[in-house]
Amino acid sequence: MEYSVKASSSSKDQAAINIKTSEINFGITPETADDLPNPAELFLGSFSACILKNVERYSALMNFEYSNAEITVKATRLEKPPRMDEIYYELHIYSQDDHVNLSLLKKNIEKFGTIFNTVKLSCTIIGDVRLISQ
Repeated sequence: MEYSVKASSSSKDQAAINIKTSEINFGITPETADDLPNPAELFLGSFSACILKNVERYSALMNFEYSNAEITVKATRLEKPPRMDEIYYELHIYSQDDHVNLSLLKKNIEKFGTIFNTVKLSCTIIGDVRLISQ
C-alpha cells in the first residue's frame, strides 16, 4: 500500500494538510499555538486514530460489540535531539459485552497497527486498555 497527502503553509500564518476530501489546519507560529494543533499533536492524533481503527477492526474479528471507544494519549518530548521519548495511552472500550478479551485486543492493536509499529521503533509505548460496562 502507498499513501499520499498534500500540505501547504502561508508565511507567518498557518498551514493545512489535505487528505482525500478532508483539510486539517495546524499551527506553525506562536500566535496559533493556543488554537490549532501543532505537528506533535497531529502525530499523536495519527497514533490515536491507528488504535481506534484497530478497535473497530478487531471487534469484528474477535466477535464483540462496543458502543464507543475513547483514547487519551500523552507523550514526553526530549529536547536534544528533539523527539518523542515515551508515549502513554489509555483506551476505554464502552460495551455491554462482558467477555471482551482485553489482553488479546491490546496484543492485536500493538502487533498489527501500522502507525503503532512505526512509532515503537523510535520510542517507548506504554498502554492500558479498560472495559467500561454500560
